[in-house]
Amino acid sequence: MSLTRLWDKKAEKNGVLRTVFSVTGDQYTGEWLQNRKHGKGTQVWKRAGVVYDGEWRFGKRDGFGTLSKQSPPSNNYEVIYSGEWKNDKKEGFGMEVYSPSSLYEGQWVEHERSGSGRMFYPNGDVYEGEWLKDKPHGQGVLTLANGNRYEGSWKDGRKNGPGCFFYLDKGQLYEGFWVDDVAKCGTMCDFGREHAATPTVIPSLRCSCRMLKVCYWRELPTVPTSESNTSTTRAAQKHLSENTPAQLTVRTPHPMSDYHTL
Repeated sequence: MSLTRLWDKKAEKNGVLRTVFSVTGDQYTGEWLQNRKHGKGTQVWKRAGVVYDGEWRFGKRDGFGTLSKQSPPSNNYEVIYSGEWKNDKKEGFGMEVYSPSSLYEGQWVEHERSGSGRMFYPNGDVYEGEWLKDKPHGQGVLTLANGNRYEGSWKDGRKNGPGCFFYLDKGQLYEGFWVDDVAKCGTMCDFGREHAATPTVIPSLRCSCRMLKVCYWRELPTVPTSESNTSTTRAAQKHLSENTPAQLTVRTPHPMSDYHTL
C-alpha cells in the first residue's frame, strides 16, 4: 500500500465520532463507516432549520428516523415526519404533520403517500383507505366534518366508480356511480326519518341513457361498509325492496341541481 493510500485510510471516519461541522454550518453527530454516515446519527441543516435524528446507511437516511423543523417565532423544533426511510426517501409506515390540525399516517412509497393510510384534513374531514402517488385511489371512506360519509371507489383523488353517500344529517342514502366526483346514476332513499334534521324531497331515480337503459337499485354493485354502519345500510335496502321497479321512474340525464353536493 502506498504512503498516500495509507494516510487516506487512517483519515477515514469510522465508528462513533463527535460532532463534525461543514463549511455551511451544518453539523452531524453519530456513527460513520468509510467516511459516510452509517448507523445512528443526528444531522442539522442550519440554514433550512431542519434536523434529522435516526438511522443512516452509507450516507443516506435509511431505517427509522424523525425529521423536525424550526417553527417561528419561538424557533422550537417541531416534528414534521416520524417513520421509516429508504434510500433517503420516506418509505414504509410513517406519520407526517402538515399543521396542528392536519396529518397523515400510513404507508409511503418513494416520498409519496401510497398504500393504506388515513388523512386528517384542516377542515375536519377524514379520509381512510387506499392511496396511490399522493392521492386517494382504490377503496376508501371519506367522513365529512358534519358526519356525512362517502364509501366507495376512488381514482386520482376523486370519487370514481360505485359508492354510497350517507346524508346522516338528513336521514338519506344515495347509492350509485360517480365520475370525477360527480354522481351519474343511482338511487336516493330515506332511512331513519325520525332522526332527520329537516324533511327533504326524495329525488327520482336518474340514469344516463348512454350508460344503461334502465337502472334499478338491485342492479347496482354494493360497496362494503363498516360493521358499525350495517344497520343503517340494511334499513336503506329494506326501504328500497318495498318499492317495485314500476314505482321508480327513469329520466333522461340533466344537471343534478337539486342533489346535495357529493
